[in-house]
Amino acid sequence: MHGFINRVSSAATLKDNLDIQQDRVRAIAARVSQASLNNQDGFSLPTSSLSEDRIATDVDLETEMTNLADAQLRYEATTRLLSKTYAQIRSSMRER
Repeated sequence: MHGFINRVSSAATLKDNLDIQQDRVRAIAARVSQASLNNQDGFSLPTSSLSEDRIATDVDLETEMTNLADAQLRYEATTRLLSKTYAQIRSSMRER
């Protein structure tokens, strides 16, 4: 059945997209979290910090929140598409 679903629908691709969006959200959360931990007063994010491996990392909270909102919208849209895809598969199986 799993092979059949992947051949006649985009369910596998949509599921992969959900995984990608989940990874994006985790990466954004990690950057914001690390930036807030590097800050001493806990209220404002530093404009830049130097990591242990001496690579400068800039964290722009506004950009990160925009990226987070974008990832959330993509995740929700993909979830709806995946739900519709499964509904179509169920419907076609009932008709046969």
